[in-house]
Amino acid sequence: MNVGKKKKKYLWLLGLIIVLICFFVLLPKNKEKSMIDKTLKEENPKAALIIAFQGFQDKEYDDTKEILEKNNITVETVSSEKGEAEGKFGEKIKIEKTLEEIKVDDYRAIVFIGGPGALDYVKNTVAHRIARETLDKGKILAAICVAPEILAEAQVLEGKKATVWSQSFDQEEVKFLEDRGAIFSNEDLVIDGKIVTA
Repeated sequence: MNVGKKKKKYLWLLGLIIVLICFFVLLPKNKEKSMIDKTLKEENPKAALIIAFQGFQDKEYDDTKEILEKNNITVETVSSEKGEAEGKFGEKIKIEKTLEEIKVDDYRAIVFIGGPGALDYVKNTVAHRIARETLDKGKILAAICVAPEILAEAQVLEGKKATVWSQSFDQEEVKFLEDRGAIFSNEDLVIDGKIVTA
């Protein structure tokens, strides 16, 4: 793969990261502004990156974590079990919390990282609860690569615009979202309210 193609491949990831940072840093111009100002002064904002215990997408995880941390956002890594998770390309990551231990109130954003292992969460009821609760509490909910399928199965994409990774010759992932009420958008990055898919 040449450098130009590789650069373009991850351009959408950069877009997602910028959107997340903007959601964290830019304050709304309404009555909640003073409350948010107070929160920003009192504590460091946090994001949870949910990865598969086996087969998460290494680059999506690394780039998202690095840029969030450079912008003073504390990142906690979450998976289905504690121990050392292994990425699709062999990266090993220490898991800080399990899905069952997540308290959505502790975070400004929940991000489901993609990779083949992310499909393990498509039928995971705890992941579904986290996704629904994240939106119910007005937090940012993001999913990368195939992970939007988790959100679709959790029924949070019904009537919402979203994207998902798919191969040009096989649109199975797109059909999965559409069958669950999502409005598929063939874009690298899609924002609908507080739902971000890439």
